[in-house]
Amino acid sequence: MKTAKRIFKEMLRYPSAVIGLVMIFILLVIAVYAMITIPYSQAIALWRGGEEVWYQNPKLVPPAWFNWFSKEKSPESFVINSSTGDYQRIVDVKSDGSSLITMTYTFDFQYDDFPQDMMLYLKSTYQEKKPFLSIAWMTPSGEQVRVGDMILDSSSTYRFSQDEKLKLKLEGVDPQVALFLNEDQTNSAPEKGKYQVILSAVAWEPESTVDAEFVMHGQVYGLAGTDIYRRDLRIALLWGVPVALAFGLLAALGTSVLTMVFAAIGAWYDGWVDGLIQRITEVNLVLPFLSILVMVGTFYSRSIWVILGVSVLLSIFTGQIKSLRAAFMQVKESTYIEAAKAYGASNRRLILMYLIPRMIPTLIPGLVSSVPAFVFLEASLAVLGLGDPTLPTWGKLINDAFVNGALYKGQYYWILEPAVLLMFTGLAFALLGFALDRIFNPRLREA
Repeated sequence: MKTAKRIFKEMLRYPSAVIGLVMIFILLVIAVYAMITIPYSQAIALWRGGEEVWYQNPKLVPPAWFNWFSKEKSPESFVINSSTGDYQRIVDVKSDGSSLITMTYTFDFQYDDFPQDMMLYLKSTYQEKKPFLSIAWMTPSGEQVRVGDMILDSSSTYRFSQDEKLKLKLEGVDPQVALFLNEDQTNSAPEKGKYQVILSAVAWEPESTVDAEFVMHGQVYGLAGTDIYRRDLRIALLWGVPVALAFGLLAALGTSVLTMVFAAIGAWYDGWVDGLIQRITEVNLVLPFLSILVMVGTFYSRSIWVILGVSVLLSIFTGQIKSLRAAFMQVKESTYIEAAKAYGASNRRLILMYLIPRMIPTLIPGLVSSVPAFVFLEASLAVLGLGDPTLPTWGKLINDAFVNGALYKGQYYWILEPAVLLMFTGLAFALLGFALDRIFNPRLREA
């Protein structure tokens, strides 16, 4: 306990350690927040749901905070239904049992660009006669445009941009543009003010009902934007944190501990045991690490746990095992080891309780410093298309962006967001590892 307090006080002397700890704490908070607010099963379902789940989102748009850095404000996406927004519903029941249902959706449009699209998602109940719907559009200047008429099924979708009759009526201009222009259509900018979408539905049967949801797809969305499948990139960015931390920390811890154990076993037993460990190490040093992982991901499994296990296995027998062996050979000749042997300590106890604890101070800086390498390894495999297909991760985001040509289409946010988080994670552990190395290595401390 006293040693831990001393080390912590030493760390506070180094600004890099303080900054690294703060950055790692931020990552841990994000990881906990992601796992609590978006449970694993929900995150997987959302990420694999596609447009059926994300129908309310626009396609391929940057984050909403892009508006902060632009003079011209792009429209944000929104939804208006019976439980949100300015919604008014009036039902007029006729004497013959039919009813006229009027639904009015009001929204304030104060943007300098036109929306990506507008949709109505309609639901109705009936026995034999399908309800009839009329759609009207009211501009801020009071002009009313008759959009169209349709007979409703139990579930229907109306897209303004795909209505060719409406487009022809608007003189060939896309509806999501023409409906926002001034009456004379001489101004290329949208008219600002309050708009209304007015739906008039006739239900012919007493028990018939009609309900609708108005969705506007803007040019920006949320904190992270969307991809080609309308998925909110925030899901992958948030869940990428616990995945990256878990993979990096488990791989670094497993590799460091097992490397130290094998080095201690080889140094203690010497002979054929040490020879076998050294020969395995020498063979492993010439093996193509990344190529083996690519083969495993291609021909066996892309599960993150399989990749983690193979990564640890290939990282145990490296040059570090030779450095530790040399250190253990010196510790092995210490007087306290001779004393422990004299009172009958077993080989296992000598290795675990006397040899290895002496090397733990050198283990900690290396462990912390190796975390970014494993985080980048997992991301690199995902970028190559060999990541776990079920997990939303930073590497998977970059791979999806690359496959869909995001850089060539100007969708830089799609790549920059996960790339910045990868650099942030790497920098956090590098800063902390650098400070710990100076604390645990007296030579560096004196330099």
